[in-house]
Amino acid sequence: MECKRVWAVYFSATDTTKKIVTALAKESARTLRAQYHEYDFTLPGARKEFLVFEPEDLVIFGTPVYAGRVPNVLLGFLKDYIKGNHALAVPVTVYGNRNYDDALIELRDLLEQNRFCTVAAGAFVGEHAFSKTLAEGRPDHKDISLAREFAFGLCQRIRMYEREAAGHPVYVKGTPAPYRGYYQPRDRKGTFIDIRKVKPLTSELCDGCGICAEVCPMGSISREDFSKVNGICIKCGACIKKCPKQARYYEDEGYLYHKTELEEQYTERAEPEIFF
Repeated sequence: MECKRVWAVYFSATDTTKKIVTALAKESARTLRAQYHEYDFTLPGARKEFLVFEPEDLVIFGTPVYAGRVPNVLLGFLKDYIKGNHALAVPVTVYGNRNYDDALIELRDLLEQNRFCTVAAGAFVGEHAFSKTLAEGRPDHKDISLAREFAFGLCQRIRMYEREAAGHPVYVKGTPAPYRGYYQPRDRKGTFIDIRKVKPLTSELCDGCGICAEVCPMGSISREDFSKVNGICIKCGACIKKCPKQARYYEDEGYLYHKTELEEQYTERAEPEIFF
């Protein structure tokens, strides 16, 4: 079949998902000689707009993995504001070297429920939101090269694709609904660590530039006092990793224990997985 437009659509607080999705979408658009479009729904305002696609569209749709699932704060937008209209779609999840658990199958199902036809899928690795050393610098050159190779295989499949004869979602790893619960860290005694209400602090290094408030996906950081987090914090890492003064940090013991545990336990390089 012929695709007229290729879309990169993503939530990407620290730009790792963006790098994979745009690399894949741009290479697909170039190979298919299709128009390239991009929609970033990371910031709150972008999640108030309806996204409506057409049957001639190919949508590379990416989210990060939070606790082994699609971030729950995105579910309302993903369910209610996106209309597939039988466009082709490729669900892509990006995780921090631990595991993507049921995030990819969940994202695939959400797209199928919104009347997309999923034709391929991928789980890639990005630097962990909590850490500067866990999957440091990823996606790296090897990851981007694989994304481009994935695009070539995807385009070959699309050229032979017959929508009427397909009828089945792309196979991906994961537990079909009802999905497994969100991953919960434990301390040395086996007690669950609950970091849901933990919020970052601000040091005296802050010069009041306001970048943290601009990049917060939940719009939770006060514009009047950047040290205040008035709304929920999803621990996405945006305000910490994008602060030019490195003025934001966490000091919660449970959060720091979990961060250290991840860094010590998942040192072996995880590799992307792709599905057709």
